[in-house]
Amino acid sequence: MALPWKLHGDGKNVGATAIVAPEERLTWLRTIGFGGQHVVAMFGATFLVPLITGFPPATTLLFSGIGTLLFLLITANRLPSYLGSSFAFLAPITAATAAGGPSVALGGIIVVGALLAVIGIVVHLTGTRWINALMPPVVSGAIVALIGFNLAPAARNNFGEAPVVAIITLLTIVIAAVFFRGFLGRLSIVIGVVVGYAAAVIAGDVNFDEVAGKAWVGLPEFTTPSFSADNVGIYLMFLPVVLALLAENVGHVKGVGQLTGRNLDPLTGRALFADGLATVLSGLGGGSPTTTYGENIGVMSATRVFSTAAYWVAGITAILLGLSPKIGAVINTIPAGVLGGVTTALYGLIGIIGVRIWVDSKVDFGKPKNQLTAGVALIMGIADFTLNLGTLTFTGIVLGTVAAIVVYHLMSLIGRWRGTDSTGSSDADATADVQPANSSPVTR
Repeated sequence: MALPWKLHGDGKNVGATAIVAPEERLTWLRTIGFGGQHVVAMFGATFLVPLITGFPPATTLLFSGIGTLLFLLITANRLPSYLGSSFAFLAPITAATAAGGPSVALGGIIVVGALLAVIGIVVHLTGTRWINALMPPVVSGAIVALIGFNLAPAARNNFGEAPVVAIITLLTIVIAAVFFRGFLGRLSIVIGVVVGYAAAVIAGDVNFDEVAGKAWVGLPEFTTPSFSADNVGIYLMFLPVVLALLAENVGHVKGVGQLTGRNLDPLTGRALFADGLATVLSGLGGGSPTTTYGENIGVMSATRVFSTAAYWVAGITAILLGLSPKIGAVINTIPAGVLGGVTTALYGLIGIIGVRIWVDSKVDFGKPKNQLTAGVALIMGIADFTLNLGTLTFTGIVLGTVAAIVVYHLMSLIGRWRGTDSTGSSDADATADVQPANSSPVTR
């Protein structure tokens, strides 16, 4: 069977103004090299999620590779993307694990994945305009921001366990982000982990006992999810993440479309469905939920190589890494101090991505409805407001998300009725597109 990619030119060179399109490839040796770059780009953030949540890293790597290949198949090799671990799930996973254990958290992940897949089908049939209407930039930015800032206490706790190692890790990330040029600058999180890990080894904070007994090749650890009517409140806590995933996937499609000079909007429904299905599969096996990765858009932007063949290489490589229990055990040895430094930067960056959505979309914060939409939602998320209704518990992320949507649309409705809400183009409300944060180290 013939492979679907045609050779770009001589397969060795890319013109100064040319790109290697998704349906093209370079020589296989070069394609493997570019696939390796995508593995490096995704690796740092992808293994951090299982480290933070306690999920098996090897299982996460395995399902991220499977999810990537599934994504490429569903989008017919027309939309290059790597599906790595989603940081948007961290807060509900942490709360669900504390309340009922990892299996309950996996149930919540599956619920979100299934809902995203259904939304993908709806978007494929109806288009994306309703998403922009429901979740304009001021709302989507607030939701993404509160998800990141809600995690601040977790970063503080890890930081406090080994402050010196945490400071070394954090300073390395900060310096690496501006010291290195191009591709290395995008890997500041990975560099920070490596330097912080070395400092932890020197300090005697790393225990290698579990590594020695692990095989180089073997199946990773699988965990069975659990579902129960008693956990409905926990599942509801996961639902706001769907809105963040919508923003991420729509932003990814538009970002790749802009870089390639193509209208890829018709693939949005497929992308959402593929990401949802990949998340369901990962949850069924005990892996982390997935999402499209901005780091890999950065690699494509820097190299001008958008070939999906490179992503097939990356996905297959991730699967092979996931089939090495020893690699998973090494990842698990990263101590709390390193995580404290990394998550201090990482959670803050997730919050700032929400702010960037506001900036890129030119949200007018001179308008009361935008001020109150963002302000109320952020306070509820950061302070982690909690509401108990019988057996159901709603936390800050749920309440903040609901508040952002309700406050915005309620004030818009009343403003139009009373004639107090101007709808000039500078508002960048319901008609504005969510822009991808391609240059940021994380977009989960």
